[in-house]
Parts: sequence; C-alpha cells; structure tokens
Amino acid sequence: MKRELDKIRNIGIVAHIDAGKTTLTERMLFFTKTSHRLGEVDRGTTITDFDPEEQERGITIYSAAVSFKWQDMTVNLIDTPGHVDFTAEVERSLRVLDGAVVVFSAREGVEAQSETVWRQADKYGVPRIALVNKLDREGADFFGTVDQIERRLGAKPLVLHVPLGLGPPHVKDPFRGLVDLVEMQLLTFPPKDEALAGGAALSAIAKGPIPAELADTAAEYREQLVSTLFDLSDEIAELAMAEAPIPPELMRKAIRQATIQRAVVPVLAGSALDCIGVQPVLDAVAWYLPSPADVPPVEGLDPSKKPPTAILRKPDPKAPFCGLVFKIIAEKHGDLYFIRVYSGTLKAGSRAWNPLRQKKENIAQLWHVQADRREQVEQCEAGDIVGVIGPRASITGDTLCDAAEPILLETIQFPETVISMAIEPETSLERKKLSDVLEMMKRQDPTFRAIESEETGQTLISGMGELHLEVIRHRLERDFNLHCRVHRPRVSYKETLARPATVRGDINRQVNGQNLVATVTLRAEPVDEQTGVTVEQGWFPESDQLAGMAALMTESVRESAERGGLKGCPLWGLRIVVLESPIPDPPPSDVAIRMAASEAIDRLLDEAGTVLLEPVMRVEVTVPEDHLGEVINDLQQRRAIITGSEIRGGVNLLTAEAPLASMFGYSAAVRSVSQGRASFTMAPLKYGPAPPETADAFV
Repeated sequence: MKRELDKIRNIGIVAHIDAGKTTLTERMLFFTKTSHRLGEVDRGTTITDFDPEEQERGITIYSAAVSFKWQDMTVNLIDTPGHVDFTAEVERSLRVLDGAVVVFSAREGVEAQSETVWRQADKYGVPRIALVNKLDREGADFFGTVDQIERRLGAKPLVLHVPLGLGPPHVKDPFRGLVDLVEMQLLTFPPKDEALAGGAALSAIAKGPIPAELADTAAEYREQLVSTLFDLSDEIAELAMAEAPIPPELMRKAIRQATIQRAVVPVLAGSALDCIGVQPVLDAVAWYLPSPADVPPVEGLDPSKKPPTAILRKPDPKAPFCGLVFKIIAEKHGDLYFIRVYSGTLKAGSRAWNPLRQKKENIAQLWHVQADRREQVEQCEAGDIVGVIGPRASITGDTLCDAAEPILLETIQFPETVISMAIEPETSLERKKLSDVLEMMKRQDPTFRAIESEETGQTLISGMGELHLEVIRHRLERDFNLHCRVHRPRVSYKETLARPATVRGDINRQVNGQNLVATVTLRAEPVDEQTGVTVEQGWFPESDQLAGMAALMTESVRESAERGGLKGCPLWGLRIVVLESPIPDPPPSDVAIRMAASEAIDRLLDEAGTVLLEPVMRVEVTVPEDHLGEVINDLQQRRAIITGSEIRGGVNLLTAEAPLASMFGYSAAVRSVSQGRASFTMAPLKYGPAPPETADAFV
C-alpha cells in the first residue's frame, strides 16, 4: 500500500487574484484528458468556477476539488480563490494539502495576497513550487519576480527554467519557450490553437539545443542550481568536484528532498493562457511535491488521557481511522462534508466519532468529488480527499476518528471578520426562512457571521470585506429567492485595555435563601499580538477540589470577557491571568464563582479603561507616474499612511496602511482620480486605535 501512497499528490493552486490559477488548472485538466473542452475564465466556462457568481465575475470564490492522472500519479488538486475576501478557502485548503503550486504574475510580481498565502503555507509547513506565469505579457520580468520571491517572501528560489524571450508576440523578442536547466535543453511548444487541437501530447513539445543568445544566462543559472544542490546532496557534491556530468534523475532526487524539507522553492516559467510550460508544471508536481507517505505522521492529542497527550498517526490504511473536516457545502438534501483522510480506512454505511463534540456521526455515503460532478464510492483510505454525506454535528475544523482509538487533530483557525451590515427580509413572513438560510451559510463559511441584534431586531451579517457580503446577498436572492433590504456596511470595531490592572471580583449575597460567597482575582494587560482575549490559569492548587475551582474560575472569566468592553465591542489584544483567590468556608458554589468572575471583569474594565480599535488595511495601489500625486493625495485624505513606494513593471507601486472605515467606495474613487488607469488590492493588516471622534460616537 505504501507504493500506492507514493503515487498520490494532494496539492493546491494558490496565488493573488488574477495571477492565472484557474487558467492553469483548466490547462492541466485538458492536457491530462480529464476534460475534453478548454474552459476560459473570461467566458465563464471553466470546470472549477462552476458557481454562477464565479462565472459572472470571472473570479474564483469557492475552492473546488478535482482529480486527474499524470504519468502514473493520481493528483488531487484544489483550485483556491485569490481575492482576500475569500482567504478562508485558502486557509482550510492548505491545512489539509501536502504540497502547493504558487502562481505569480510575471508583470505584477509578488503581490499582497501572494504574501498572505505564502504565510499560510508557512504556518502549515506546506512544501511548494512556484510558477512565474504570464511571461507573454507586456512588462513581464521573470528574474525580477524571482528576486521578489527571495526578498519579500524570505524564500530560497531554485530557478529550474530560463525563459526564451519575454512579452507578447508584437515585441522584438517575445516569449516563445524555455530552457530546462536540469536537462540543459530548450523546450519549445506548439502554437496555442495547434496545441489545443491535438491535446498537446508530450511529443508535441520540441526539445533542442540552447540558442546562443541564451547560452551564458543558462550556464549562469545552471551553475547556481548545482551550487545550491552541492550543499544539499553529497552525491552531487562528489560529481561536481570531479567535474563529472550529473544525471538528471539524481538532480531531481536532490531537488525533491530539498523541496519536501522546505529548504528550496523550485521556480518554473510559463504562460498558462498560451499553453506554454503547463506540462513541465505537471512534471514538477510529480517529481518534487510530496506524497502522503513523504509528509510526517499527523500529530494530535489523545482526548482519553487526562491531561491529553500527543500521539502520531502514520498514513497507513491499516491504522485506526482519522480525518479532518475542512469544508462543508450546505445542501437541502444533506450537507456534503469534505474530509482529508490521514490514516485508516473509512467505509460508507459506518459510523465515526467526533471527539470534540463527543458525538457519533453517520457516514451514510462517500463521494469522489470532481468540481460540480460526483461519483459514489464504497470506501476511502489514508491520503484520500473525499466528500461525505451523513454527519450532522461536526463543523469545519473538527476531527472524525475511530471511537476505539480517539485522536483530536489541530483545528483550523480563521481570521476575524472586519465588516458588517444590517439585513432584513422584505416581509415578516420570510424572517424564519432568512434565519434558517443564514444558519446554513454559517456552516458552510467559517468567516461569515450572522446575529440578531437584541436592540433593533435587525440581523447583522459580518464578513471579510464588501465583496464577501455582496456575494452572500446575491446568493440569498439567486438561490433562495430572498429579497432583503440591506443597510450601509459598517466596520467591526474592537476594544482593548488602556492600561494593565489587577482586580478582585467579590460576591457576597443571598439568593433564594442561599448564601453566595466567592472571590476571583485576576491580572490583565493589553498585548501587541493581533488576537482576541487570552485567558490563562495562573493558579494550580494540589487538591482536586481546589484545582476544579481554579479551572472553573478560568472558564468563567473567559465567558465573562466575551460580553465585550465598555462600548459594547468585542475585547481584543488582551491577556488575562487568573491568580490565586481566597476560598471561603464552606467552599463556593459554581454559581457564586461565575458571578464573582463577572464582577471581576466589570471592575477590570472600570479600573483599566478601554481604547476603541478599528481594522487597519494593507493597501497596494498600482498607478502610472502621471496620476501618482492625485492617488497619494486621495489616500492621505482617507487617513492612510504611505509605507513604501517602488517602480515595478514601469508603473509605481504604493504601499499604505489605511483604516477600513475610510476605504468604503475606494474602487470607484481610485478609478476616478487616475482616469481608470490605477488598480489596487486591500487586505486586513491589524487593529489600531480609532480616532477620538470615532470613539466619542460610541458614548
């Protein structure tokens, strides 16, 4: 079975929006004969962008899973969105994948969302290869992009291709092929129309000698390649010192080991739109990215032990079953749960254990998912990604496992929402339907929130940006025939402490004839980390009774802190430590402890005071020199701080930090001041202090 595991590749395609991810995926499916027609993003005919909203906008919104064969490999591929509003789709995909192909536009280089997905891949330890795409575009810069990968992402790029020419056909030296530095030969590809007509078999790719004008460049980067591998492979070092030829198979073996160890990032060149360099990317996936057998055993906690202890599970079909729910598609006839199987075998008609929810889940049906098409299967094994119908209680990030051998895998952490707006149905008769649909959407999208305001009776929906909420609203109308009134989006503010404080919460009262006496002592301070409230237990009594009380105090403080700050906003960037507290005789009841914890939080907020925080965005604006001054002036009027400026591809790239509250409608504004010639990207960066006039409005 290990031999079969070696033939599986679970990979994702990730990148900034409009770098060419979906186009690359479509070419892969076509050239592997998985699809017999070539979908185009601009026409809304791609296989992975099957949702009507995706087809209309020409962008990926939902991650889509597809499988295909290449050589003797089975590739399970997930195409992910590039827009920052849908970064949760990238987060959960990278959590369960073994490798990734990161696509960069040769013209724009490393962009804002490129950095975000790179950090996400770093967090989950995902080995990756890079494709510098769109080398047929005006202003394409292959080596400049490679330099940015090293400088901005802190990676060690390993150049495996050198492009022959750069730019579109009308320039003097257009992009028309690439030099393979492992084989040291030129690869030229048939014209796009001819390639698509013939399926572009490998035999259609012409291999020949390196042209004279590229000989020096190819020799320079071949030397860099060998030099890098020299330090990573003793065999290559011996051959290099003996000035003996290095077999391509040996080089690929060394590159594979270094890639899996995340010591290097192989960099390829191509133009997915023109069908140049797609097959070499498929080869690189097979040669360099890990199989489930190559990645370390998955680590989790044994929840049956007190305290839970760390355990490992190897990717063995004979091991006890464990898998992670990483995506849910809510449907009327039964939710479809996407599960990555890490160990063991899962069979249709069986039951699995959810150790976090302490519930058994039915595994009624198993489906092999191919974008919007499905094929029912009877079982799946370690290394598989499968759709399951049957579970009810599980949510995204939950573990399913064998009840006799429980394990709790690390869940998936999603970013906090930054924007919200009020929504209400046009008629009161639709209120219940709206509530049910929003609950379904919350199951499907972990970054979507919907709560009913007790003060106004309105429903507040929250998400990652204006586009995110707009897509939700359109889906309500299109899929559920719910026509809702919406109000202007508003920012999700937070509060943090103005200063550190140590307080005591005392309760001493009589309720229903029962004396309630308890004390909870805590110390709290604001922290720089961009996280919510961290509550730590700083008191560990030896006796079981006192230990239970200390744990209850910690939990009660955590619950009380969730009420929010003095202005009613959620608390943020706050560390609370529960200290040793006096225990009365007789010992306090659970109710008394919870009341004392609530009193302690109230005193903390009164004594330390709070500061209102607003979401601050990282903004990148690409603008020609002619309109640079107008764009800078407009940004400064929006309270933006310019943090950097550079020339990239002949245009100016401005980097700024701007409060989200002042960036509503910026898309139209930046087009207006630049006569439509500027473009921008925006991503959540941090929470920072709001101006006094904003804070005063909350009083």
